[in-house]
Parts: sequence; C-alpha cells; structure tokens
Amino acid sequence: MINLLLRLIILTAGVFLASFLVPGVNVEGYGPAIKAAVLLGIMNLIIKPVLLVLTLPINILTLGLFTLVLNGLILWAVGSLISGFLVAGFLPALLGAVVISLLSIVLNRFL
Repeated sequence: MINLLLRLIILTAGVFLASFLVPGVNVEGYGPAIKAAVLLGIMNLIIKPVLLVLTLPINILTLGLFTLVLNGLILWAVGSLISGFLVAGFLPALLGAVVISLLSIVLNRFL
C-alpha cells in the first residue's frame, strides 16, 4: 500500500514538473494534479498494454520510440478528461510525457 502511495506521489510530482517545464501543459492546483496522476496511472495500467500490443509492428520498426508517442497520446487524453489539467496539443503532450517518464524512472530507482 505504501509503495502505491509513493508511486502516486512520484506521478503527481511528474505532472507538476511537466507543467513547470513544458509550455502548453498547465495544472491549476493540487486537486487536478492528483486526479491527473490517478487517471494517468489507471490508463497506463489498463489501456497502454492494449495499445502496445496493437502497435507492436510499428514499435518494432522504430526500435521502441513509438512508445513515447503512445505516452504522449495518453497524457493528451488525460488532459482532455480532467478539468484543471490542460494539455494544449500533441507536441506539449509528447514533451510532458518525456518529462514525466524521466522523473518516474529516476525516482522509482530509489524505491
């Protein structure tokens, strides 16, 4: 349970960091950031594996780089579903997904 809470905190910090570093990603407070982190975690758990299987050939051709595009699309979808969390387009979503992924990788190494 504590591990899940730590991962949620890391994902929320990633959302805040993306809103700070990437123009076009905006968060209007703690509530929308936590909601976005929860929905992002759920979508990464349920929808992302299905999308990875469906796009496996293109993912193999791009040597796994298409996964970044999928992460950006998922972040863009979360931005359209959560009020108070705005992602202005695909490029900010892609850059925001890279920021969130890098922070998650670095901080999850310490768990």
